[in-house]
Amino acid sequence: MTQAQQPQATPAPQENSPPPTRTSTEPAGPASTGPSMGRLVGVDLARALAVFGMYVVHIGPPLSATHGVAGWIRYMADGHSSVLFATLAGFSLMLLAGRREPRTGLAGRQARTRIAIRAVILLALGTVMAIEYGGVIILGFYGVYFLLALPLVRLRARTLAIIAAAVALVAPQLAYVLSSLLTPSVQQSINSYDPLRHLSEVGVLDLLLTGFYPALTWMSFVIAGMALGRLDLSSGTVQKRLAALGAALTAAAYGMSLLLAGKGALRSLAEDGPSSGSSGPMPTGGGSMPADGGSFPDLSASSLLQAGPHSGTTFDIIGSVGIAILVIVGATVAMDHLPRLRRLAKPVIAVGTMSLTAYVGHFLAQSVFSTPAGTGTQQSWLPLIMYVLGAVLFAAIWSRFFRRGPLEYLLNAATRSANRIR
Repeated sequence: MTQAQQPQATPAPQENSPPPTRTSTEPAGPASTGPSMGRLVGVDLARALAVFGMYVVHIGPPLSATHGVAGWIRYMADGHSSVLFATLAGFSLMLLAGRREPRTGLAGRQARTRIAIRAVILLALGTVMAIEYGGVIILGFYGVYFLLALPLVRLRARTLAIIAAAVALVAPQLAYVLSSLLTPSVQQSINSYDPLRHLSEVGVLDLLLTGFYPALTWMSFVIAGMALGRLDLSSGTVQKRLAALGAALTAAAYGMSLLLAGKGALRSLAEDGPSSGSSGPMPTGGGSMPADGGSFPDLSASSLLQAGPHSGTTFDIIGSVGIAILVIVGATVAMDHLPRLRRLAKPVIAVGTMSLTAYVGHFLAQSVFSTPAGTGTQQSWLPLIMYVLGAVLFAAIWSRFFRRGPLEYLLNAATRSANRIR
């Protein structure tokens, strides 16, 4: 999910030329891609980890079948990988919009047009994939996030952080109220006029409120990522402050949830049954609406005190943002200070530079090879390992000859019309 910036001084190399040495990176993945610029290698590594986390959820064994370290990995991937994706999507938006200094004038109009084009393409691609794979596809939600973020792309880091915090505090409670008011008859009435719902099981209502990644609550992650994109992640002072912030948010959110809701506060919804390629329904407006027009699960106000993966509560949002910050900062610091690790991780980093291709590709591969999803009957880690190795091998070979992944190239080509804006 990738974003791009336009080059400021040097022309972009040809698409079929070998890529230059990467000292920093343009984002790639289910979000966007774009013209040449120095890439942030740590961000690409974090994006690759998000890709692999999605693989764990979609292909690996269910949480109920894992124990020990494997269980911890499965739990952390459940929900947190998609949150990391959403946070990095916000970061990618800033690469398009001007990184640390917002683009203005003609450059600003062209950047906003690129974002809008990407949003429409991702929404369309997500809708097409949802026809086959259901509401677990995040790309359509990405399109909505991008459109909603357009008015915010010129804001400073502090302002964006304040907005993200406000959304985290208010949106879950609003989602709870709206979900309680949304009866099956109201839902059916809305869906009957929704062309997206007629095409797939993910309609406007799902994208905004009731899907697996509803914009109402998930915009907190995107806006938080936008705030990160305005900061100088190469600064040691910034890295230390962000690490302290991430740790504080994580400890405070999960600690308070445990204190208020008891030992089951952090329980993953995947524990209630086998995973079907998603993290399960979210009880506070984040759960996927039944395709047959059924009602929501029973909601209680006490569910707002939980913080488990995909619970969609204020505690879940704050804690998940904290974890995302720690992963991004940790990956950046590791790439900055451990050159040997950076060399070893180069094939993994390559996955992060083409995460849109890696994300879409693993669904297509599942269909081609009939790979079972993480269900109660699929308890082997071998399929997951093979998919991870396959993605790494493909990305490593492809990146030696091309600057962008296949889908990243197409997405970038589709946004070139923004250059006609005057």
